[in-house]
Amino acid sequence: MLQSLIDVILPVFLVIGAGYVSTLTGYFKEVHIDGLMKFTQGFAIPCLLFLAIAHLDLSASFDPRLLGSFYTAAALCFLAGVFGARLIFNREWEDCVAIGFCCLFSNSVLLGLPITERAYGPDNLTGNYAIIAFHSPFCYCVGITVMEVIRNRGNGGMRMARSVLSAMFKNALILGIGLGFIVNLTGVGIPAVADEALSLVTRAALPGALFALGGVLVKYKPEGDLRTIGYVCCVSLVLHPSLVWLFGTATALPQDLFRSGVLNAAMAPGFNAYIFANMYGRAKRVAASSVLIGTGVSILTVWMWLTLLG
Repeated sequence: MLQSLIDVILPVFLVIGAGYVSTLTGYFKEVHIDGLMKFTQGFAIPCLLFLAIAHLDLSASFDPRLLGSFYTAAALCFLAGVFGARLIFNREWEDCVAIGFCCLFSNSVLLGLPITERAYGPDNLTGNYAIIAFHSPFCYCVGITVMEVIRNRGNGGMRMARSVLSAMFKNALILGIGLGFIVNLTGVGIPAVADEALSLVTRAALPGALFALGGVLVKYKPEGDLRTIGYVCCVSLVLHPSLVWLFGTATALPQDLFRSGVLNAAMAPGFNAYIFANMYGRAKRVAASSVLIGTGVSILTVWMWLTLLG
């Protein structure tokens, strides 16, 4: 059990910690971290997802039991976040949606991929890529749709649709995923030179993104709203993976997909949660602090889930 903490989890968080300390001490400036994050999020990781999905065996990867288990659990956690924020903490409805989005959006790319890879090897990421393929489209569609319905009180149908589509097609991750599907489904081969060039870029994607994540977290100061932040962390780190475990067990999900589903659900809120909150100017402090605190606490909770998964 201790070995999984040392071999799997700590290397990932040491890279995050290196980014955090380097930025906190001023060795890396905010502009440097922003540039690295722009490269990883806007180019390297989309290349990684494009290449992975282009080469993915779709018939074996997109098991409806995996997607059903993960996204049913995610939707329930979104509802738990929305109504928990309203009924327990008496937040305004717009704040509730932003808080619900924090509970919905787990960090499946920057944390889920490297931790699953280190735990079970690069050949066991099929389930991760299947989840990631729908993650941003699903989460943004749910979050933006509900927020726009609440903001417009049902009177802005066209505006709502434009907001959803705009957020989708401006997202580099979604574009990389979409292009990967096009190549996969059409059977168009990627030239060997281009494939090798993409492979070179993708090797920098996850370590660079993890380092940049540490640098970004320096800006997130844990202050105020601690009860709400604690609630978000409990939903994200405990309830979401527990529900995936329950649904995956009930549907007899194969072991490799089951592990991917539970581990992805067990990740802390991704900083897309803060991007969403900032986009609408609602519950920004809760979102920022949930990303920071949830990422720190997940060192222990991910260890627990890895131990249970065996």
